[in-house]
Order: sequence, then C-alpha cells, then structure tokens
Amino acid sequence: MDFPRLVCVSDRAVLVELGARAGDEVQARVWALDHALATDPVAGQVEVVPALVNLLVVFDPMVTDHAAVRADLRDRLAVAGAAAVSGAEREVLVCYDGEFGRDLAAVAAQTGLDEEAVIAAHLAGEYRVAMYGFSPGYAYLSGLDESLRLPRKAAPVRGVAAGSVIIAGRQCLVTTLTMPTGWWIVGRSPTRVLTGDAARPFLFDVGDRVRFRRVGLDDFHRAERA
Repeated sequence: MDFPRLVCVSDRAVLVELGARAGDEVQARVWALDHALATDPVAGQVEVVPALVNLLVVFDPMVTDHAAVRADLRDRLAVAGAAAVSGAEREVLVCYDGEFGRDLAAVAAQTGLDEEAVIAAHLAGEYRVAMYGFSPGYAYLSGLDESLRLPRKAAPVRGVAAGSVIIAGRQCLVTTLTMPTGWWIVGRSPTRVLTGDAARPFLFDVGDRVRFRRVGLDDFHRAERA
C-alpha cells in the first residue's frame, strides 16, 4: 500500500495516513505535518489530531470541502518530508518508593534486572510525546529503554491512582485519572499534566521531549502540595 493516503472522514475531516506501522520515521512525518499545519493552517481548519501513523484534519464544511483540503494537503506533503521537530523539553518528577512503584519487582523479575537497574533504565529513556489519546491528558511517550519493553499485563488492575507512571511496549505514560490499567506501574509523579488552563489544558505538546527526574517521598509530597 502506498503512502501517504488521504481518506475522507464524515463531512468535515480528512485522515492523512503516513504509514502502516509505528516507527521513528513515520512519527517524524506526522510531527512535521502537525507543526506545518499549526504554523500555516489550511483554509477552514478547525482542529488537527496527530497520532502514531496518521493525522486527522478537521475542517469547517461551510468554508471548504474535502477536495480543497486534500489538494492543499497533497501540496504540503510534496515538500514537507520529515523535517525535524525539536519540541520543548519538559521535566516530570517521579517517585519510585513503596506503593508508588508497585510493579517494580515484577518488571525486574521479567527483565532480569534488579529494581535499581529498572529505575536507572526508566530515567535513561529518551522520551517524546507521540500523541494524546484514551483519556484527557493521556500523553503517550515513545522512547522507553529497550530493556524495559514488556507486553501489557494479562488482566488490568482497577483503581490505579492519577499520577501513576506506567510502561508497556515501547511507551510510557503519566496517568491523569484514577482508572484501570494493564500497564506496569513503576512510579508516581506529582507533576500535573492537566494544567487547569483552558487556553493550554495539557502540559505537553505533541513532539515535546520529556525527561524524568527522580525524587524521594518528602520531595514528592512537597511538590504535590505546591
């Protein structure tokens, strides 16, 4: 199948498919197009939603139509390539102590590492915000260290606290709501991903770089109170 593909969605959107499988090269193309559309929107553009291998362009059907948007996007794709998007660097605090790192022992057992080595590998990851999805503020971070890449659990765990730092596959995520998850829980963060600012509701932009910094329990509670 040839890419890119431009697929009409409902009466007001075009899905730009840039690849069949997630990977660094495809992700770079998604970020480049997302950045280009943020800088110079197509006529009638309402929203752009980037994902791992595609990007949805939502438009106002009273202003434009599928044919015009598809033509504009084809022109942009012809010259956009996979231009580098540096993104801002964001720091996220994480505490691995006690119940916060409830799956550290299990991750260590499955990877053959000890718990401190698991923590070191997690801190060493080169994380980028690949996309938002599933729940408000759920920023999927690519770049988890290869030594920690485990499949999801066989069954999800209920009542996982907001702020939990979880891993699965090649991704990491900081939860924003208390809910079930089948990912591995390695720590908890006091850093708020939901900002409370209507103009900028989430801490991250797609393409941002994320660095985790380890804190102890006392610093965790101080940061949480602040």
